[in-house]
Amino acid sequence: MKRRAFLISTASSVAGMMLLPKLSFAAEGQIDWYTGSDSNVLDFWTNTLKPAFEAANAGVKLNLVDAGDNAGIQAIAERAMAAMQTKTDPQADYFEHTDPRLPKGAIEAGLYVNLKEAGLSNYAKVNPLAYDSDYSLPYRGSQVLLAYDTTKLSPADAPRTWDALVSWIKANPGQFVYNRPDKGGSGGNFVRRAIHQANGLDPKAFTVDNYTEAFGNEALGKAWDILKDLAPALYDNGAYSSGNTQSIQLLAQGVVTMTPVWSDQVLQAIAQGVLPETTGIVQLQDLALCGNFSRAVVLAHGKNRDAALKLADFILTEEIQGAILTELGGFPGVAWDHVSADLRAKFADIIPASIPTFPAGAWETAVNDGWYRNVAPSIDRKA
Repeated sequence: MKRRAFLISTASSVAGMMLLPKLSFAAEGQIDWYTGSDSNVLDFWTNTLKPAFEAANAGVKLNLVDAGDNAGIQAIAERAMAAMQTKTDPQADYFEHTDPRLPKGAIEAGLYVNLKEAGLSNYAKVNPLAYDSDYSLPYRGSQVLLAYDTTKLSPADAPRTWDALVSWIKANPGQFVYNRPDKGGSGGNFVRRAIHQANGLDPKAFTVDNYTEAFGNEALGKAWDILKDLAPALYDNGAYSSGNTQSIQLLAQGVVTMTPVWSDQVLQAIAQGVLPETTGIVQLQDLALCGNFSRAVVLAHGKNRDAALKLADFILTEEIQGAILTELGGFPGVAWDHVSADLRAKFADIIPASIPTFPAGAWETAVNDGWYRNVAPSIDRKA
């Protein structure tokens, strides 16, 4: 599923690979940090996190390197695995986001630090809903929310359950839109919320390796019935936007009253004036729409491992977690109890009771193909 309307191109991936440092000794007190995330994340680290961390840790410097994308991160991780075998410097200390299970066998080989046992003073603050592995540290998240125009819909009346949302859509025909599921995650995760609704509100029923055609037809078929029933009440009698950005544009133009949005995109859109301050945001409380977290890792054999662990601890502080909300537009990686009281109050309507996920792989293909075939058969998928 596309996470953004603006994905990093193949060309920039190649550029990221060209940024891989030569095999040489790392500088003392310099944390070699890599990211494969979007440019807004690198900007946040450059303009906010780096100066704050360096000011709090005299003599330590952050060397921020754009690896291009996940493939770039994996290439550096493979190099670090090889360096372990030859007991040479991996020229890497910290990955801003990756799965510690990759490369295959990395955890077993001792490539990454067990962060649960690393003695981080702030580790206990991590949101249990965001936990994935002892070897990775969730520090920022993004989740699909519902954004709406408070001049047309009072916050007190904003739907907070799936049934209430469906009732509102049908009572306000033409005022809700979501994008095609293969064109952006906001609409894609609205579709997945319908799938969860049709299958006992149990996200654990779907795993990356349990797809079969028979199970897929049964589980997804029930969701297609829900979405087909909704279609006549949608914007323009059953039209779908072309992506995350167009959904936000339709809301900004007053064409619709409500649409699913990524949390970081909508918070940034409000902060930048793309959406007015009268924009409300709310999360379903019976079962939230899907989301996920970016999880950092520390390389166990990096020359500046101890400094990198200080960085891992630093990103969990209230100051930085608050900045993730207000400057990056992300969700905190810590439990909301460890976010300042004023920010908890400001974002009360979007604090999730759950953070469901949905597997990719064969399930993603089945969802996208099935939606076009069963819910929107008249839409040209290539248009």
